[in-house]
This record gives sequence, C-alpha cells and structure tokens, in this order.
Amino acid sequence: MKKYITLFVIALVYTNTSAQVILGDQTKASTNTTAVLLDFEKDAARGLLLPTVSVLPTTVEDGTILLDAVSGTAARVKVRKNGAWFDLSTEDGNATLTRPTATDKTGTKAVIGAETSSADGVLVLESTTKAMVLPTVTNTDLIINPSPGMMVYVRNTTNDKYLLALFNGTTWAYWAP
Repeated sequence: MKKYITLFVIALVYTNTSAQVILGDQTKASTNTTAVLLDFEKDAARGLLLPTVSVLPTTVEDGTILLDAVSGTAARVKVRKNGAWFDLSTEDGNATLTRPTATDKTGTKAVIGAETSSADGVLVLESTTKAMVLPTVTNTDLIINPSPGMMVYVRNTTNDKYLLALFNGTTWAYWAP
C-alpha cells in the first residue's frame, strides 16, 4: 500500500509541474516565473545568438527572427512580419566570420512549452500564457566582442530606458517599446 501512495504522490507532483528553462546560473532575470518559458542569467554580459542564414527562407512563420547574411558584408537582422521580412538593422553589418555550419534536417526542432508544435524552427516556444525573457544587460558595451546576430535586452538603471539591442556584426541597433 505504501508503494501505491508513493507512486500516486509522484504522479500528482509530476502532472502539476510546469517547466521553465534557465540558461546560465540560477540568478534569473524574471521575477514572475509562472509566466516564463525560457529565461537567462541576469546581467551576464552575454546575449542570445540568432541563426545566421545565407539563403533567406521564404516559407517561415511570422515572428521568425534571424541574421540575413546573404551578402556577408551587408548583414541585417530581420524579422518575419505579415508574410514579409522586416529589417531591424540601422545599417549594413559584417557577418563574414567563419561560423559553424550544419545541414538543416527537415522536421527536427526543440519545442519548449508544449509536447509538439506546428511551427517550424530550430527552437520553438509554444505557449498562450508564457514568454521568453531575453538576456538582460545594463549596457551593450559590457559585451566584449559580440558576435553577429546577437540580441539582448538593455535595462539602463540610470534613466529607466529599456531597449531591444541587435548586433549585425558592425553596429548595435536599438529598438524602444
């Protein structure tokens, strides 16, 4: 009987747990963890590296964000919006650095927040109630030698400015809410 009670408690705990992934140490950036799928270490002077493509995809989901390096010396961070690519960079960047390459295997992806997803992507965050918290920094100058395609959220404590920062290999582009 004791075995059955133990198994029941384990099953109950397992079914009521919600997953959250924190990259870095356990000092997370978010305070409301019930609304977060993916979180990053707070003020780590690191960012999220976007996928770099040499051929701009035509059939992708809205919300896809990437570094367009079709022309390596004119790299641009872009987001898919209403079926078209929208440029988030302020000027051309340089993405001619040698980076690891991999062949795309159709149907392979990591999904966080659901068992499956119809969205196509390398990493798919699938939830109607949770979101990703970007890596946060107080200043992009703290990131030594940022890689092309890096994305961070700037939390400037001196003037209460919050910005999305995107690095295209040459310059940072800043977007305010």
